[in-house]
Amino acid sequence: MTVELLHNAVRAYAWGSRTAIAELLGKEVPTPHPEAELWMGAHPGDPSRVVGPDGSRSLLEMLADDPDGQLGTPHADRWGSRLPFLLKVLAAEEPLSLQAHPSAEQAADGFAAEDAAGVPMDSPIRNYKDPSAKPELICALTEFHALAGFRDPLRTAVLLRSLDAPDFAPYAELLASQPDGDGLRALFTTLITLPQTALDMLLPQVLDACVLHVKERGEFDLECRTILELGEAYPGDAGVLAALLLNRLVLQPGEAIYLPAGNLHAYLHGTGIEILANSDNVLRCGLTPKHVNVPELMRVLDFQCGDMPVQSGAETSPGLWSYRTPCPEFELSRIEVGPSAHVRVDHSGPQVMVCTRGQARLSNGSQSLVLERGQSVWLPASDPAVVVTADVETQLFRATPGVE
Repeated sequence: MTVELLHNAVRAYAWGSRTAIAELLGKEVPTPHPEAELWMGAHPGDPSRVVGPDGSRSLLEMLADDPDGQLGTPHADRWGSRLPFLLKVLAAEEPLSLQAHPSAEQAADGFAAEDAAGVPMDSPIRNYKDPSAKPELICALTEFHALAGFRDPLRTAVLLRSLDAPDFAPYAELLASQPDGDGLRALFTTLITLPQTALDMLLPQVLDACVLHVKERGEFDLECRTILELGEAYPGDAGVLAALLLNRLVLQPGEAIYLPAGNLHAYLHGTGIEILANSDNVLRCGLTPKHVNVPELMRVLDFQCGDMPVQSGAETSPGLWSYRTPCPEFELSRIEVGPSAHVRVDHSGPQVMVCTRGQARLSNGSQSLVLERGQSVWLPASDPAVVVTADVETQLFRATPGVE
């Protein structure tokens, strides 16, 4: 087995943080520009570089040259030379766009249709950059705020009726008269397709009603505060109204949510570990100046509704918690180890590990490597177990292909 350090790209998006990723990497803060994502993996847009004694080499190239040796034959047979997952540190200072991702079948159909129509790959109206699904999971490193999944329509009907906005009352009644997935679809479609003139008249009333609800300490205080923040950041955006229909979540460190195909969501604030299938397919709904294709969005959205499941990981062996999903592309694990303890990590496939707290030593008998906070490593496919030890309370996250 060879354990090799990674050098990873930092993505600078306007919604990112000037402190979170820089502090993790031990850099000076605040940074000149927002830093939103640290990418660890072999995405063609920004592949990690594997650091060796003779310099560094693109992980993407290494996989292309030796897929069986790097991924293991079973994974290479399924994924070719493609690492099926991408691991990120995501730091949101401001909300991301409201979005959903397609299933594998939807992505393949959409990609083929846009290719046949001659839509350039770099076109701003292109929805599908590849023919792959993009399920994802986010695990909080700090308190993490998100909108995810459609709320139980009975609860949403109560929320909408609690807003004292006369012109909004017919929309609230549309759901109250049919509080199920079909009613949600009808209301969502109506709101997201409102003419801009109608939206410009309706949205200020809703925002005023949210102000009143907060002043009166109504039961939907957090939801209304969120709508007010989104309304200020994205004036005149239909996504602000759509956000009224979604679960408002506050994750504590170590808690995670899995976002399957069709799940409408937006990350609002906080730092987390995100793992996703190695794809770029995003269908936007709003809270963004970017292209919104409503018919295509409606094709992929899932209107199942109810509370969004939150998981803290299942302890599969001492010190190792796994966040299970139905995805074959990835599995995320959390490793917690302290003084006088060790954690044994077994996996025959490829692995990426990142240290998010403390300092870890990775050993397999023939090799040992110290991993500082913010550092990550690539472990190619192999059978030997890795033993993780530490002198202080330490936390790592590990990404592997999923278990089917």
